[in-house]
Amino acid sequence: MFNKEDIRQIESRGSSVATAEGQVESFKKGFPWMKIVAPATPGNGICVLNEEEAAQAAEYYEKAEIAGKCKFVPASGAASRMFKDLFSGLDKLKGGEDVAPDSPAAKFVADIARFAFYDEKLFGTPEDTAESRKRILSKTLTEDGLNYGSKPKGVLKFHKYPDGEVRTAFAEHLVEAQNYMRNSDGSANIVVTISPEHKQLFEDAFAAVRDEYEKRYGVKYNITFTYQDKATDTIAVDTENRPFRTEDGKLLFRPAGHGALIYNLNNIAEEVVSIKNIDNVANERFLPVTAKYKKVLLGKAVELRDKIFGYLRELDAVTGDGMSQALPPYIPSLTQRYDDRYMSPEVQNLCNDIENFLLNELCIRMPYAGDCKTRVMKLREKLNRPIRVCGMVKNQGEPGGGPFIIAEKDGSTSLQILEGAQINKADSSAAAALAAATHFNPVDIVCCLHDYKGQSFDLLKHVDNEAGFISSKSYQGRELKALELPGLWNGSMSDWNTLFVEVPLETFNPVKVVLDLLRPAHQAE
Repeated sequence: MFNKEDIRQIESRGSSVATAEGQVESFKKGFPWMKIVAPATPGNGICVLNEEEAAQAAEYYEKAEIAGKCKFVPASGAASRMFKDLFSGLDKLKGGEDVAPDSPAAKFVADIARFAFYDEKLFGTPEDTAESRKRILSKTLTEDGLNYGSKPKGVLKFHKYPDGEVRTAFAEHLVEAQNYMRNSDGSANIVVTISPEHKQLFEDAFAAVRDEYEKRYGVKYNITFTYQDKATDTIAVDTENRPFRTEDGKLLFRPAGHGALIYNLNNIAEEVVSIKNIDNVANERFLPVTAKYKKVLLGKAVELRDKIFGYLRELDAVTGDGMSQALPPYIPSLTQRYDDRYMSPEVQNLCNDIENFLLNELCIRMPYAGDCKTRVMKLREKLNRPIRVCGMVKNQGEPGGGPFIIAEKDGSTSLQILEGAQINKADSSAAAALAAATHFNPVDIVCCLHDYKGQSFDLLKHVDNEAGFISSKSYQGRELKALELPGLWNGSMSDWNTLFVEVPLETFNPVKVVLDLLRPAHQAE
């Protein structure tokens, strides 16, 4: 399949021939559909808290002992998709045509003064002419002006305040972090995943506000910019599932999607990590509700952590964890006495409690274990995993994934976030489950990454490698198929203990297209 030049190219990227061959094989056989049991809904997979319960969760977080906190912000890639409609409008204007009055490009120009990046000296006064529209679009998108069409979302000016302060999306994440992710020493740790070519832009954006914010909020920021490893890029294939080659005969590799960021997350040493996308921010007047429910998620996460750790320590106490592995094989009587302890009423009652907890709290229905020792071991495996608590908002028709209860390969059930591409819409029961779904994944996640002995989990051991995605793309007009690794909050977190919690829609304010910045959450009062 691969010649010597191919092998050199593959290995120079930090990958291996075996990995590339495995990716080609994935194109050929595809990925299995997720087996949906039911959509996760309030009372059946989604926890809905009243005001008192929300306050208790936030208070639990405030009092919890945590071995370090960190905010993780995926911010790779340019904002080109955010301006897709504007580019189309500019192309039409450059071709001598005008844009339709109700087009996104026309609406953008008409409201240009409402955007935080508006500068009258740069843009001039907008007029109802094709020439004015072309000028303003060009000044926004190209190197002739702001060049926003080539810059990352994180450094774009999102919000303007009544006192004249203008903030980027990245700056709003700094303000959020000092509120709900501050460590006991007054520091706020933030890891931002970026593209290498954007590092200077982010460093400049940070330098522009660092001193002011540290003084204003009494915080010390520890910022780490990290990159999506090129070794995680995946090979592309043609429509016949043969390695796709460029004009010079080289293999084509493509970024593998946000699932590749599990490697970056795996390098974080802190125990508790909050994940939120770069474009999901709002004007600071929304921070009270945003911070309140982030603390609710943090509280539910550490509460879940403490429950699970408690069960694991109880199992250790009643079974003498590790003893059977330490026994030499020539003392069968002692080994038998140890195995008998799994059948004691104390152990079995504890197992009953754990199974009820897993089912009622996490929608994990355990399969029949066969014998008492296997039952204990299987329960221990389910408990001793990374933890995530995911905020869920009521579905308002936004594109993206949602929460479901699925059947696992080992016969158990679990809570998972599924994308549309993972659901077989030709299957009537899967289609019915999708139609009955009530909530949407806003990517508002809190993770606990240490085990009950204080060691970091190896997150790569908890990825479902059969939960990838295949999509149709093109390269210089030629069709190809691209492979994405299991999504960061999809298959990459498949083997985690998961809790879904409903959060208000006001906490979800993404900017997917530039006109989203005209929504109330992104405008001054």
